[in-house]
Amino acid sequence: MNDSPDNTTIDLRSDTVTLPTEAMYERIRSAPLGDDGLDGDPTAQELERFTASLLGKAAGLYTPSATMANLLAILAQVPRQDTILLGAASHIYTAERGAATFTGAFYQPLPDADGALDLHALAAALASTKGNLKPALVCVETSHNNEGGAVASLAHMQAVHRAAHAAGVNVHLDGARLFNAALALGRPAADLCAQADTVSVCLSKGLSAPMGAVLVGPEETIRRARLLRKLIGASQRQVGIAAAAGLEALDSMIGRLAEDHDNARLLGQDLAAIPGLRIRQPQTNIVQVDVSGTGMDASQWEAAMRQRRVLVRPWGPSLLRCVTHRHITAEAVRGAVAAFAAVAA
Repeated sequence: MNDSPDNTTIDLRSDTVTLPTEAMYERIRSAPLGDDGLDGDPTAQELERFTASLLGKAAGLYTPSATMANLLAILAQVPRQDTILLGAASHIYTAERGAATFTGAFYQPLPDADGALDLHALAAALASTKGNLKPALVCVETSHNNEGGAVASLAHMQAVHRAAHAAGVNVHLDGARLFNAALALGRPAADLCAQADTVSVCLSKGLSAPMGAVLVGPEETIRRARLLRKLIGASQRQVGIAAAAGLEALDSMIGRLAEDHDNARLLGQDLAAIPGLRIRQPQTNIVQVDVSGTGMDASQWEAAMRQRRVLVRPWGPSLLRCVTHRHITAEAVRGAVAAFAAVAA
């Protein structure tokens, strides 16, 4: 079974386009299965235990997506009418806060330039009693999607954790690309997770699993999250078919993320040499390309690149996002750069 996409198209839209590996298909074929909604699916349970142990937490819960994992973390930790403090550019705020219809919580955005919460703004928000709203959770994100895959330092994460806990508030880490962040810092992922009470990690981005995420944290929090998952209709029956691919992803795909970072750096360096383009040099596998100096907007660039069989994603009126992943080789990077140069010319 072919685990590579059409090699005539260079797809830089996201690392979510990655396809399962042959080893994942083999693991799926041999996975023991059960009913996740009754007495449990053994492969999903193995994935939950393995991920929790890997990240230094007591328990885990397999979910269909990282968005659902974040929602369950909030539902399990934030009483209705309390406040969530989070980055103004974070994914939970910009793309997921419609979940307030379920959570009943208020989302208070704080400055998060370069993917790091402003510590002064955080301290003020934790101390504020305006509107009789009580902060109940601080959410951080690393790597930070909207900030070009930026990674806050471990010292900064420790400072956020200390400030939150001093105020009696838990911390949730949106770690959709957690292992990219850990690689950028040169630290085990568990070191980053130690700075949060709960953590969500996505398996279907650079790790190439076809779907799913795991929420990890204290046993009681995960117990509540498991009940809440059922209440919102996410019992998954023989979900070990998908969980098996997640186990293989954690076993075999973390180590190769360095290749994606290398290719992102190569892409950023080569694009920076093209007149009219401004590049935010990447820390991880995301390259932001500012096209405002070219006379074309992002949608025009997307269409022109598509004609050259290179897929990029508009990330604002004059911004493109390019993401490297296991289907993007150094040769593909060179092909993408040639397409950018042709459009710019």
